[in-house]
Amino acid sequence: MFRTLSAIVSMSFLLTACSPNTDAPDVSNINIEVEIIRFERAFFGMDTTDIRKSFYSLSQKHPGFTSLFAEQILGIPPNDTGDLTATILKTFLADYRPIMEMSDAIYRDFTKPAEEIRQGLRYLQHYFPKYEQPKRIYTFIGPLDAYAEGMTGGYGDVITADGLAVGLQLHLGSESPLYTSREGQLMYPMYISRRFTPEYISVNCMKNIIDDLYPGLDNYRTFLDHMVDRGKRMYLLDKLLPFTADTLKFGYTSTQLKGSEDNEGLIWQHLTENNVIYETDPLKFKTYMSDGPKTIELGDGSPGFISLFVGRQIIRTYMERNPKTTLPDLMNMDARSILSGSKYKPR
Repeated sequence: MFRTLSAIVSMSFLLTACSPNTDAPDVSNINIEVEIIRFERAFFGMDTTDIRKSFYSLSQKHPGFTSLFAEQILGIPPNDTGDLTATILKTFLADYRPIMEMSDAIYRDFTKPAEEIRQGLRYLQHYFPKYEQPKRIYTFIGPLDAYAEGMTGGYGDVITADGLAVGLQLHLGSESPLYTSREGQLMYPMYISRRFTPEYISVNCMKNIIDDLYPGLDNYRTFLDHMVDRGKRMYLLDKLLPFTADTLKFGYTSTQLKGSEDNEGLIWQHLTENNVIYETDPLKFKTYMSDGPKTIELGDGSPGFISLFVGRQIIRTYMERNPKTTLPDLMNMDARSILSGSKYKPR
């Protein structure tokens, strides 16, 4: 049964994205004031002949983010007396100046990504008026390996105490030689590096906000708990970015997304018949919860992180049946109640 189902799903996946959700409230009257700070320009504009003084001046101008950038992104010890800091800064400035120049050619004007983020923040204000809005959007150039896994994917963008920070070194376009080179592919295979485009900036920023709103579950939960939790996050992402393509929100190719839609019933059948739903051992459901070129159990053509899709479909089904449920109430509901209330039985 497993091999047969896997073969069917695999063949069907190789066929071709959900349309953006246009059932969205009018938020045009919500004013979002957020300052755009091109930190990378100030950073690479420092005087290397007196790096300590220049870095001190930068720290005075942008105290919070400069400390975060130095300590958490560049790895400079917070109590360094100055010599190590100067060496790390000079080395990074020399090594990454070509990447800064590549970035500046693409992002000389940051208006479009900034407005996409602002629009997401308008919906955030509409749905979560008590959440403290980011006051700034920082752009920066960090190390190429500055990549972290969030609840719904990995990226080089972060959320700070006062704003959102966009690591432009991982948004230079999927065809950039930085990523397509042998060394680049060893660090970021194609299934990851194809997402290193400008279109993912607003998606990653909204994902960071959602993870800030709702920290993740502990590990000792069932697969259903984790899948529904991810589904909730993807449903919130739909609400914050209602006109953004699902391919961008999931990180799937259009073929993978279409295959997921066409095979939704078979995927659910696989999960239930193989007793994955209520599994508590993370090692036994890791592949369904992880990024990758495919979900091995579902065959070629399937996307990695398939739980994002199934989880969101469960949430969508639940909300269609229970439209009066508020987003905060939804986020606080347990997974079994949601599954039961959704009567999820895809064909």
